[in-house]
Amino acid sequence: MTKEDEVLLEIEDHIATITLNAPGRMNTISGQMLTQLSQRLLEADSNPEARVIILTGAGRAFCAGLDLGSQAGKTESLGVLDNTEANMVEFDIRDAPPIVLHNLDTPVICALNGGAAGYGLDIALGCDIRIAADTAKMAPGFAKRGILPESGGTWLLPRIVGYARAAEIAFTGRTLMADECLELGLVNAVVPADQLMDSVREMAGEIASNAPLAVRAIKRMMRAAETETFEQNVHHVFLQLLPLFRTKDFKEGVAAFIEKRPPKFIGR
Repeated sequence: MTKEDEVLLEIEDHIATITLNAPGRMNTISGQMLTQLSQRLLEADSNPEARVIILTGAGRAFCAGLDLGSQAGKTESLGVLDNTEANMVEFDIRDAPPIVLHNLDTPVICALNGGAAGYGLDIALGCDIRIAADTAKMAPGFAKRGILPESGGTWLLPRIVGYARAAEIAFTGRTLMADECLELGLVNAVVPADQLMDSVREMAGEIASNAPLAVRAIKRMMRAAETETFEQNVHHVFLQLLPLFRTKDFKEGVAAFIEKRPPKFIGR
């Protein structure tokens, strides 16, 4: 790691922890952070030692949006994308972290340690599971800035909470506190801020203790089901199942069940 790293990656006990590391500007997304976040996500996804990814932010915010303050020579964050034509041309959506997140096979838990606004909200929604500190909040203020969610929010939000609730959230653009996020289904759980990482690591450890090839296959098939018919998905699940039957982990899982002991999976 160097002082220039705006995104940190650590892997321990089969858990990869990725941290947005610009607390002084509330982890607003710079061009460098965009690139590094996508790189760290892909690095963790391709590492067989990483069975689950935790994504969080350093300091008091998760991510306050895109870093427009630095573009204007200011320190404050606006939490929205600069919607000038020139910047839109320079912005390559294919490499955007929310798009990368959607294509990962490794499960991703968002440890929502603070505010998620604008682009930061799209990143949080792109994770599979969200656990929020009781001090966290979500600020979908796109309509208040004359733009729309640019990196998957319009696709993700209705699928997470349903169309009517997504419409209310997006059209009003009002800030949602942690308890309301839980009530709406935007987060899986809300925990005291000082217990956030312990709670997230506990869930991550539970996921990491399972057969990693099976977990990745489950995620692939759940993702595929978003655009497939029931019959198509069942067919593709069967194609995923056949190679799993030949793995050492499948044999270990059956043996552990018969012997009434915890399984020890190796990812092969």
